[in-house]
Amino acid sequence: MSTPTRRRLSDAPFLAAATGAGPSRRPVWFMRQAGRSLPEYRELRAGIGMLESCFDPELVCEITMQPIRRHGVDAAILFSDIVVPLKAAGIELDIVPGVGPVIANPVRSVADVRGLPRLRREEVGAVTDGVRLLLGELGETPLIGFAGAPFTLASYLVEGGPSRQHEHTKALMLDDPQTWHQLLGVLTDITVEFLRAQIAAGVDAVQLFDSWAGALSLAQYREFVLPHSERVFAEIAEAGVPRIHFGVGTGELLGAMGEAGADVVGVDWRVPLTDAVRRVGAGKALQGNLDPAVLFAGSTVVEREIRRIAHEADEAITLGATGHIFNLGHGVLPETDPGAITAAVELIHGLPVPL
Repeated sequence: MSTPTRRRLSDAPFLAAATGAGPSRRPVWFMRQAGRSLPEYRELRAGIGMLESCFDPELVCEITMQPIRRHGVDAAILFSDIVVPLKAAGIELDIVPGVGPVIANPVRSVADVRGLPRLRREEVGAVTDGVRLLLGELGETPLIGFAGAPFTLASYLVEGGPSRQHEHTKALMLDDPQTWHQLLGVLTDITVEFLRAQIAAGVDAVQLFDSWAGALSLAQYREFVLPHSERVFAEIAEAGVPRIHFGVGTGELLGAMGEAGADVVGVDWRVPLTDAVRRVGAGKALQGNLDPAVLFAGSTVVEREIRRIAHEADEAITLGATGHIFNLGHGVLPETDPGAITAAVELIHGLPVPL
């Protein structure tokens, strides 16, 4: 992979914290910061399907920019969805409102795996065009690209849609490991190509979302997931952009996730940052981990919790973390008051930076 000419972001706190440098202020961004909590987003998306929006470069640019203008966060994250590369490759699926991704033909056999298409760079041209538009709008604000991790993509493909128990996924994984690893090999190829396309277009960092990995035991994760996530991070390492690894309910997996190769490990709200650094190990930055529901609790509670997490982050740095990026422990909830998000950003920016 040829390394593109990167933007020179002289004083970007997000990149400084991600790479172990000293940020000028505490950096903060929020997963799902561009989306349903913003009235301007709902107005813009009225009558336009999710996937249609993700393949429209102008909409991608505008939606990604909305929280930058409103909240003043320290990084933008590309407006997209983890199933976009699957759709682009030719897998028949849709994102159904109120349900999520729904797969027309679930993948449950070796023949199904062999029939899966591969992703070609030109098939995500609308996404990379959106990245290029954003680079002209963002100024000194870094842009995060992202992809779904192979396990999470597999869980949608095998289940046929969102699942609470992941019973079909686990059955395939445990009963037919050879087919399982073939499936994750295909999905790793797709994920790597999607991330490489975004990096070539100019994103400044990437995040790998393993949203459903928390459904697994540590032994299952190590055997059936970790090798594929490791390959994702290894194959984009030469680009030199910060790599973030995040999952939900993954407290028991943090040590293994820390081994996968990312520079930053995301932590959900269930695990204190001081515990997280001990599990992940020294030498990596942490990201997180305010409970998204706290933003509903009123300004006094929000301030108390933000100050608590900042204190934990400072302690985690003394224990070996190379930096901290403030974030939620998962995405912004749809009914969140945008004013609470803006106020949280202002408070975080006003806290002293750890020495």
